[in-house]
Amino acid sequence: MSGGHLCGLPLFASPWTVVNNHRKLHCCCCLHCSHRLSFYPVLRKHSLFSQTKRQRLTLRFCRKFCSRQSWLIACNKVQDSVEDDSKVTFDSQQSSKDNYDFTQVESKWQQYWESHKTFQVPINVDTRKPKFYVLDMFPYPSGSGLHVGHPEGYTATDIIARFKRMQGYQVLHPIGFDAFGLPAEQYAMQTGTHPAITTERNKERFRQQLKMLGFSYDWSREISTTDPNYYKWTQWIFLKLFERGLAYQDEVEVNWCPALGTVLANEEVIDGKSERGGHPVVKKPMRQWLLRITAYADRLVDDLEGLDWPENIKEMQRNWIGRSTGLEFEFPIAQEESTGRDSLAPIRVFTTRPETILGVTYLVVAPEYSSLEQLTNPSCLSTVMEYRRQHVANSEMERKTDVEKTGVFTGTFAIHPLTKQHIPIWVSDYVLASYGTGAVMAVPAHDERDFEFATKYHLPIQQVVSSDQDDQLPFVGEGKICHWNDTLGISLDGKTCTEARKILMDLLEEKGMAKKKTYYKIRDWLFSRQRYWGEPFPIVFVNGQAVALSPQQLPVVLPETQVIQPAGNGESPLANMRDWLYVDYDGQVATRETNTMPQWAGSCWYYLRYIDPFNDKEIVNPNLEKYWMPVDLYIGGVEHAVLHLLYARFWHKVLYDLGVVSTPEPFQRLVNQGMILGETEYSLFRIKGSEQRWISAAHVHLSTHCLKQDASISVEEIRVSPDQVEKTQDGTFVWKKDPSIQVAAKAHKMSKSRGNVVNPDEMVRQFGADTLRLYLMFMGPLEQVKPWNTNNVYGVYRFLQRVWRLFMHSFQEEDTSSPTWEQYKTLHETIQKVTQDTEALRFNTAISSMMQFVNSAMKWTHRPKQILEPFVLLLAPYAPHIAEELWERIGGKSRGTIAYEPWPQWDEKYLVEQQIEMVVQVNGKVRHAMKVNKDIREEELIPLAMKQVEKYLQGKTVKRKIYVPQKLINFVTSG
Repeated sequence: MSGGHLCGLPLFASPWTVVNNHRKLHCCCCLHCSHRLSFYPVLRKHSLFSQTKRQRLTLRFCRKFCSRQSWLIACNKVQDSVEDDSKVTFDSQQSSKDNYDFTQVESKWQQYWESHKTFQVPINVDTRKPKFYVLDMFPYPSGSGLHVGHPEGYTATDIIARFKRMQGYQVLHPIGFDAFGLPAEQYAMQTGTHPAITTERNKERFRQQLKMLGFSYDWSREISTTDPNYYKWTQWIFLKLFERGLAYQDEVEVNWCPALGTVLANEEVIDGKSERGGHPVVKKPMRQWLLRITAYADRLVDDLEGLDWPENIKEMQRNWIGRSTGLEFEFPIAQEESTGRDSLAPIRVFTTRPETILGVTYLVVAPEYSSLEQLTNPSCLSTVMEYRRQHVANSEMERKTDVEKTGVFTGTFAIHPLTKQHIPIWVSDYVLASYGTGAVMAVPAHDERDFEFATKYHLPIQQVVSSDQDDQLPFVGEGKICHWNDTLGISLDGKTCTEARKILMDLLEEKGMAKKKTYYKIRDWLFSRQRYWGEPFPIVFVNGQAVALSPQQLPVVLPETQVIQPAGNGESPLANMRDWLYVDYDGQVATRETNTMPQWAGSCWYYLRYIDPFNDKEIVNPNLEKYWMPVDLYIGGVEHAVLHLLYARFWHKVLYDLGVVSTPEPFQRLVNQGMILGETEYSLFRIKGSEQRWISAAHVHLSTHCLKQDASISVEEIRVSPDQVEKTQDGTFVWKKDPSIQVAAKAHKMSKSRGNVVNPDEMVRQFGADTLRLYLMFMGPLEQVKPWNTNNVYGVYRFLQRVWRLFMHSFQEEDTSSPTWEQYKTLHETIQKVTQDTEALRFNTAISSMMQFVNSAMKWTHRPKQILEPFVLLLAPYAPHIAEELWERIGGKSRGTIAYEPWPQWDEKYLVEQQIEMVVQVNGKVRHAMKVNKDIREEELIPLAMKQVEKYLQGKTVKRKIYVPQKLINFVTSG
């Protein structure tokens, strides 16, 4: 029980616990008041060792001592929990066959796996066997450890790893730590604890938690990005990038975060603030290392097609790369003699929709446009420059958001290349210098942003595309061309946009009026970080020139220091370490690069090092790489869709070009597990200042806490406990006290600030690792977002207790009976369903099938070993501890681990339906339907059928029997 209440709020802990292998009610302390609920001493005083007396005295205790209604409800729930699982008792003499002691069993088998190195795969593996490489996204060892949302993906990969081993595959299922990173450095600066110390402590915490859950990792291959033996090869890859011109330095405007003291990539900045910590970010020109990821943009887009990835992830990568093919036009600047300006270069604009060019009524350039000052009319220069100063600091993300568009007129006009009309040139922050040419041709009739801007500043709007269904502007769909008026001597009116686009792409280039171009949104990857806790660059500067170190000089190891504060001038803390900073290079004094690599560096290629983690001669043995790659199944969070996955694919393609790897892509199949939210929170609403006016949640704006019908009326939110709420048939929640009042129900992301984080250690202590694993998979489809509900964990816990009792009672005596056809049918249907669902990662339905099997088996009088034993094999990937124990108990201690036992196969003959439904009619009217064996003979069927409809045959003579095999029998009567 976790929903008990003393003051209307949740209890601090469940009143159930396990003491000396038996469950008892202990003293529960309310987190929100000083009351204590002491069950066990009182119940023990009343000799609580028979079930009926236990239940009776529980109620007596409740009614005697519980003065509060909510307290009494809590105690009644305790009784319900006892009654729900009548086999779990307080009797200290109860046999262990009735009570599954998960604490002892899980500890036993975890020690067995570790001492026997059950899941260790030799480095020089037998490459003749089929392989399966299943991988978790590289975990960062944070100080807070795991919460119950983290093991969801780990449990999924572990189930597949165990499943594939049993299917005969050689499975690589490794683990390690992405241990460099900003959080450890920030913590170090706050506390004075060196990041190496906190990182090692955090890693040990993660190891304990992962082992506690029984994951079948090959711990012998553990790697850490902070190990010099590992980042030696990260540095080696950087040297290869440098040699190929893919790593270079440049003075670029970067995202500088003063609070973090480092540069951030565009992907690490959200709404003008750092992704980590939410600190303000400003633009600042700095010398930086960049990686030329743009050189691989086409391959990064094209190679997505062959991957078994979620389509939304592919689309996110396509959008981030932003490849666009279109035409580039030149708009000459209209010269005005009165300004005295020299001839200006034309403005180049890029468009993917050349068929709308006649709808261009003005041009817009970005505030950062390089020639803005030159093209601006002197009379407008001060206004334009002030506008640039105000808006150039805004991040791209801020400028992409749906805010009101602003701009100023430059005082200059351009000449339309087709119509020769003069059109005004404006500057606006809704145009980005990072995409295309930094200038756009505005077609307000067919672009929402252009339309909004033109409407605000009263600029012309010219429609050139029409729609049969929608005449409202802006029309942005694929309609038909209108108002072309034989421009260029061709008629396009009435043609579809697609048809016109195809004609113009070739015609305008042929006439020399435009050029075909491909542009990308993606920019080269900013690869410098001004911090200590990261991989040093294998670069020195000799006479100001960057020089690569030789591979024999690797690794460049981080210097030991206790002072890791940023220099404050944009330099990293390494710039203050003089003994490390200056080195001899061929008789000359050289200076090391003081920036470090971003955290992404080590996670770009870790999957390769798992294959050959101890190789000090090369990054990976080619034969081993060819055997294990690509990764067959990669599971992790959707938050890595752009950053990690894009970077890792880029590095892999570089290594592919170098001949280091044999596959063009690293991860063949990708699955994103859904987030697990905190427990659902329920809220009532009432008019602020009123004690009685309760309002249904349907009438409230939940974001603003005001009434939908009148935003001036504010409401206040009152949290209520789950036992005050009930669910209706339409899926909404209402207040039990007044069902006319709808209650808001929402689950939030787990966070310390909300206090809704569920610790897996506590769940394992109360229910065991197998229960937690099963519940995580049983909550719903792997990819869905799901709310946590501790109350529902009890159902899974009771299922495992039933599994235990099923086997312990079934094998007290040797059962020599042969299985029935129905038992074989139940088993083989379960084998088929669990096998197919596990392969497809439908873990929740696979568990449901196993529950159905147990429900059926509990009803059997005889439970043959030939039927129950294969079930343990099905359970093993999901609940490995209890499966190992049952396997040993039903087969003897000499049997060994279940981990490599062959996966059971279903037999199709048992899946064929043996019974059919036979309709029984009397004089053509259906009077009964009954299940019979499909091979039943007519002479056997007739007496059975007549017995079922005898009341319709009384006093009548059966003149004729009409029998349609396997369908119906009709008795024709007289009288």
